[in-house]
Amino acid sequence: MASNKFFSIFFLIFSPWCFITIDAFPKYPSSQESDRVINLPGQPSNPPLSQFSGYINVNQERGRNLFYWFFEAQTNPIKKPLLLWLNGGPGCSSIGYGAAAELGPLRVKKDGVGLDYNKYAWNTEANLLFVESPVGVGFSYTKTPSDLTKFDDGFVAEDAYNFVMNWLKKFPQYQTHDFYLSGESYAGHYVPQLAELVYDRNKDRKNYPFINLKGFMVGNPLTEDFYDTKGLVEFAWSHAVISDQVYERVSEICDFRLFNWTKECIDVMEVVYHQYHDIDIYNIYAPKCFNNVGSLSAAHVDNPHAKVQRKRLRILAGYDPCFSKYTEEYFNRVDVQKSIHANVTGNISGKWTVCNNSILATYNFTVASVLPIYSKLIKAGLKIWFYSGDADGRVPTIGSRYCVEALALNLIAPWHSWYHNGQVGGRLVKYEGLTFVTVRGAGHLVPLNKPAEALVLIRSFLLGQDLPTQR
Repeated sequence: MASNKFFSIFFLIFSPWCFITIDAFPKYPSSQESDRVINLPGQPSNPPLSQFSGYINVNQERGRNLFYWFFEAQTNPIKKPLLLWLNGGPGCSSIGYGAAAELGPLRVKKDGVGLDYNKYAWNTEANLLFVESPVGVGFSYTKTPSDLTKFDDGFVAEDAYNFVMNWLKKFPQYQTHDFYLSGESYAGHYVPQLAELVYDRNKDRKNYPFINLKGFMVGNPLTEDFYDTKGLVEFAWSHAVISDQVYERVSEICDFRLFNWTKECIDVMEVVYHQYHDIDIYNIYAPKCFNNVGSLSAAHVDNPHAKVQRKRLRILAGYDPCFSKYTEEYFNRVDVQKSIHANVTGNISGKWTVCNNSILATYNFTVASVLPIYSKLIKAGLKIWFYSGDADGRVPTIGSRYCVEALALNLIAPWHSWYHNGQVGGRLVKYEGLTFVTVRGAGHLVPLNKPAEALVLIRSFLLGQDLPTQR
């Protein structure tokens, strides 16, 4: 045993890649330890991070497997809640966005070679779990190719539920922890739909295990097609992106309550999207990255027969809008994939990408609104927060306000400022069952644009504390 300890210390000091050893953390069963990440290329030496990654099977018969990356809380993990983060798209990676660019403890450097420690990581407040969902996103895969033609919200929710259930079987020490969900963009569908599935099945203890769900928080979430699209157009007009004439034309021609837009509406919305060609729709005051060729390809609505108005834009934004280029360089390295136990059976064809556009192209958008789920889960007593970066042109604050107001909840605290470091961090309004928060100057990806403010949000949400209302 002493020789093993000596070897661990020797390896810690002299290995160019391994900065911590398993000996630094509590020992877990071999089924868990086999997923422990101990030699992540480019990882900084401090602080030590207890992390695991690998695959969870969500459908044995069809061979569907979702890839996860899990970071234990940096302090007192046995008492901290478990938080699952989901990105949207549909087709975008929670590893490439949430974990490696936004709220995870390790961010890919601009050179795409190494990693930086993120002092605003959310695993300072919770045990933090990321999953690439659905299959076909990132490293997640299926052995049944026809699965890749069946994507809809129900399909994704069922696999996500099975992921949570089977992950907790693998890590049973977290089964009794308070469990929360969070995510952004099209996760505005994924998160409440998964929460509803957990809530419903928790009532059937004979057939399903109990999952200790306490609530969820979503950011710049697609929620209700009519309000979200109305907000997109009004934001573009009020922020000088489109002209008065284009705005009036949209108002005259388009009825966003229709499931299928008319060709005339599609044509004029094409004009609206085109005005974002030279700026970043996801953060209108940030520089645009011109290395991401075709980043707005999903915005083109040129086929009036393909329900193209339902297709969501790729999620690219931030103070460094080229970050997706760096994360793709990093996660396509063989040594990185080996260290995180990804693509171990060679089931991934082609390169790992931040977003899989083929999923976006084939996704069956059948759910126009998740507001009924909000009404149901608010009555159930779940804690729900809704936050919005106010510089996002894709899912603007104004559309989210329409969505929240449509719930017709009783007002507890009217619209007012909250503060961070003596400055206005944003605004908030508190209703019975839901808190709506804006983050000043943030775009579509709030934890990327305003990491300190985002950490304040998740801390306040998890601890049940009010955001600071004094300078």
